Amino acid sequence: MNTADMLIYIHPDLDMQSRTGLEREVMGHIGVDCAEFTPQEHSHALMVKYDPDAVEGIEILQVVRKLDPGAAMVGM
Repeated sequence: MNTADMLIYIHPDLDMQSRTGLEREVMGHIGVDCAEFTPQEHSHALMVKYDPDAVEGIEILQVVRKLDPGAAMVGM
């Protein structure tokens, strides 16, 4: 399995319950190995580890944008 990392910025005002739900939603997507928010100082950054052979980064971003239409992928 190949792995890639992607960082997605979401709106900083998204509450903890929504963040937890978003992590679960992204992790439930085929090809995603891990999705978690970074430590408190950058709590608006979602780190996603995924298999680029199974899912494209843009697909993961689209899942996140269902909750936060302004979410943005950051190059790594």
